[in-house]
Amino acid sequence: MQQQEFPMPSGLTRRPAWLAGTVVLSLLLLAACGKKAPEVDQVVPVIALPVQAVDGVSAGRFPGEIHARYEMPLSFRVAGQLTQRYVNPGDLVKKGQALAQLDPTDAGNQLAAAKAALEAAEHRLLFATQQRDRDDAQSKQNLISRLQLEQTQDAYASALAARDQAKQQFELAQNQSRYTTLIADHDGAITSRQADVGQVLAAGQAVFGFAWSGEREAYLDVPESRIDGIVVGQAAKITVPALPGRAFDARVREISPAADPQSRTYLVKLTVDQPASLLQLGMTADVILQSGKSSTVAISIPATALFHQNEHPAVWVVRPADTTLELRPVTIARYGERDVLIASGLQAGERVVMQGVHTVSIGEKVAPIAPPHPEDAPQ
Repeated sequence: MQQQEFPMPSGLTRRPAWLAGTVVLSLLLLAACGKKAPEVDQVVPVIALPVQAVDGVSAGRFPGEIHARYEMPLSFRVAGQLTQRYVNPGDLVKKGQALAQLDPTDAGNQLAAAKAALEAAEHRLLFATQQRDRDDAQSKQNLISRLQLEQTQDAYASALAARDQAKQQFELAQNQSRYTTLIADHDGAITSRQADVGQVLAAGQAVFGFAWSGEREAYLDVPESRIDGIVVGQAAKITVPALPGRAFDARVREISPAADPQSRTYLVKLTVDQPASLLQLGMTADVILQSGKSSTVAISIPATALFHQNEHPAVWVVRPADTTLELRPVTIARYGERDVLIASGLQAGERVVMQGVHTVSIGEKVAPIAPPHPEDAPQ
């Protein structure tokens, strides 16, 4: 049977069958190119560090400053003009060392006058003693009256009292002369200078600031809202940024009974149990006061690591197996100014996101990195 051909409409040209197949293949290739390639999981860098355990629940963390146990101004006991200074701030001095000198002229004159008065009083006493002895012998022989003997005895008593008074004045003048030299009464360090050569000083006016050697203390300024949690004898841990890796045991020695009128804070003094010579005066310190109410081991994290799931506290934990994030609920033992103490929900050594907790999500794959600034790391 012969195949019948149909005429093509005018203006159209018959196309070969292979050309139609090519067009279909091209359309399929274009459709395939329009589909996206499967995405590869992206790793997000986050600041995450292992957490550390602390013994007991602390009563608070406060900044402090290192001081000597005994700090006081040094001054002359007498008035006068300052003529010499033998030490400067920062110098270490020994007990008995001369520190400064007043003009000794006036004190020397007073000492000479007191010595002359003493010699005169001793001479009058000698004469009165001789007269008493003579009159006593004559009275026994009834050669003088009873009234004359009593007058002689009265003169002797007055001369004796005058000698004693002159002796005390002489000793006082000797002390006044010695007081023109300022002497260190203990080993220590000069912390400040408060008078210059040529200045006329009153008795008791400060010349130097002085700190004894030996015992060291940390001073804290505690707000009134937290002073109730601190008692005398309370244990504490002290760290000093200038001495990384070192910690010192301390105890609360004194709590101010009244708040400072300007800052409205209470001064708390802690004595370092075993002070080291490396603890220099004026160093800044970080003090953690222990409550002593619990021996439970807790976990300390920075306040920036805390996240809230609805109304419940939580933290982002990096799973060690696949470095993905897990949002874990925790129980808070104490909120601090810069840190949070976790009672349960975390284990020491687990890696926790420390910053940027509101920019991550559950199951996200992360790459833990250290903080850009070492001081941002938890202590």
